[in-house]
Amino acid sequence: MNSIDLHGHAAVVTGGGSGIGLASAKRFLQSGARVELWGRDPAKLAAAAEELKPIAPVTWRAVDVGDHAAVQRAAQEAQVTMGHVDILMNNAGVALEVCPMTEMSLDAWHQNIAINLNGVFYGCRALVPEMVRRGWGRIINVSSMAGKDGNAMQSAYSAAKGGVIAFTKSLGKELATTGVTVNALAPTLFETPLALATMAEAPAAMQAVIDKIPMRRMGRADEAAAMAAWLASDDCSFTTGFTFDLSGGRATY
Repeated sequence: MNSIDLHGHAAVVTGGGSGIGLASAKRFLQSGARVELWGRDPAKLAAAAEELKPIAPVTWRAVDVGDHAAVQRAAQEAQVTMGHVDILMNNAGVALEVCPMTEMSLDAWHQNIAINLNGVFYGCRALVPEMVRRGWGRIINVSSMAGKDGNAMQSAYSAAKGGVIAFTKSLGKELATTGVTVNALAPTLFETPLALATMAEAPAAMQAVIDKIPMRRMGRADEAAAMAAWLASDDCSFTTGFTFDLSGGRATY
């Protein structure tokens, strides 16, 4: 594991109870940062905190990132608990109803947008002002290759993740002179609970995604975490508004 120094920094990781969020929280802790996990499932968050305890204690907070008021409250509480928050990893995501667009329920559409896109905006809106005031911050938004490519049978998910990429570009430009960088990750299929559940729901559609990966395998959560840790560090000082593919060699524009 490469050495990355995050001592003195404090991170909030949404969707931190499993998958890429949990792996990134672990990597942040190993790099010296303090970490708070956000998610909707208290039992999962508590289990994640217990798993991370041998590295360092973490706090966790039950938060629905699709609820603006809840995110505002959680952000205020996290800033009190940790003193400040200068790393935000917007990782929480859902992939509801893998189906033709004409068969998708309105509720699934709205939930996909609420969690995958609105949640990114809410988190940034709540925590960016303090980062700007302090003159340093790192925003890491988790998009998806679906946001670049537009996965069939995933119209809402693809639209939301494409929105995350555009939001990242826009906010990166807005904050370019403040010391706060804003970048995104665009993973292909990774070995996470969300991806495995989606594969079980629509195996043919997901196999089609795997077939496009030149390395012929799914990504590992620790591979995404390694990139997230670099994006959260001082070493990533001249890159903002950019989306980094984690695609096993698949280039999509």
